[in-house]
Amino acid sequence: MKPVKKKKTEEPELEPLCCCEYIDRNGEKNHVAACLCDCQDLDEGCDRWLSCESVRPETCERITDTISDRLRIPWLRGARKVNISIVPPLVLLPVFLHVASWHFLLGVVILTSLPMLALWYYYLTHRRKEQTLFFLSLGLFSLGYMYFVFLREVVPKGHVGPTQLALLTGGLVLILLALYRAKKNPGYLINPACNDRSPSNSPIECLIQKGQEKTKGFSGTDASGSLNNRTPKDDSKGSSRVGLDSPAKVKEDWCAKCQLVRPARAWHCRICGICVRRMDHHCVCCVGESNHQAFILALSVFLLTSVYGISLTLNTICRDRSLFTALFYCPGVYAHYSSALSFTCVWYSVIITAGMAYIFLIQLINISYNVTEREVQQALRQKTGRRLLCGLIVDTGQYNRGFLRNWLQFSTLGTHTVHSLAEDIV
Repeated sequence: MKPVKKKKTEEPELEPLCCCEYIDRNGEKNHVAACLCDCQDLDEGCDRWLSCESVRPETCERITDTISDRLRIPWLRGARKVNISIVPPLVLLPVFLHVASWHFLLGVVILTSLPMLALWYYYLTHRRKEQTLFFLSLGLFSLGYMYFVFLREVVPKGHVGPTQLALLTGGLVLILLALYRAKKNPGYLINPACNDRSPSNSPIECLIQKGQEKTKGFSGTDASGSLNNRTPKDDSKGSSRVGLDSPAKVKEDWCAKCQLVRPARAWHCRICGICVRRMDHHCVCCVGESNHQAFILALSVFLLTSVYGISLTLNTICRDRSLFTALFYCPGVYAHYSSALSFTCVWYSVIITAGMAYIFLIQLINISYNVTEREVQQALRQKTGRRLLCGLIVDTGQYNRGFLRNWLQFSTLGTHTVHSLAEDIV
């Protein structure tokens, strides 16, 4: 007799959502049109602001959570949530650039304050270890808006040919393709036990599920070779190390957050919450072993395309002047709003390009000495390594094999990943 299969308990089917409906954070069905209804925290905050009273920090957090939950766009089978961090660049960047094009002094003030605000927000989010789409949104929207201004204000003047426009457009497409490749898996280290339990999940989702579980069987060091727990001091550094050959030795391989032994040059990314092979740094994406080449390609193509677009624009609005002269002295550029907006966008592009050029230079130097940015920061903190050119070059000497061999190793990153036996110990 075959065993009788038990019937699964039938779960009540939910009614399908229309394009403007969604399930809110309280598990209730809501509508996009009701985004301004029933918001006691927002009403309280406005009342306190109108009466010149201070708004409590917890009230501000609840208002932010409510706005982020109700900020949605109509979509098939329910409204989709929009990340609130992508909204400020879409709104503020065009406004600031248009205001900056009214007068020279306004342009100086605004174009000087924008990088400072961006650096302040970068410092704030990294100190709190928060993931944000602000910088990715700012970068993509800056590319799109600069291209839009170029098509609308520069091309109609008749000094840009079809070939030049095609080259600029092709460069923009290559930037997006390289950035798309750089946004992929940078080389996450996955816990083998996590793979067995949920092979279909992404590495970050797998860690969230495993998440806050404590490491069992690793308390203290004994003759059988058990691993040490991390001390609070080691916790702040993100790692506590244990030697496999000698249990009494303490190394820096064990990551208690990911619960695995990391290979050489792998680090725990505080923003992503997971260990990454040969981690370099985290900016708009986490840069590691598998996407470092794509990151360098995106930077190089961006710099070439940006300089080319700046030169085309200046040759159009400031005729018969060299590129450097037109950038600092272009008489009559504020006489017409079209040329003033183009000139303002040129200076905005110059500021962004200068910042990216500095990052690109640091990356080239690090690759030439076979050192990652994470290793550079650690060497500066521990005062190890050799500093050259006023600290612009930091040579740890640990992995440096010469200029040509270093670049050869970088060109083969991600092609053959060596899996150490230590990674399978959890």
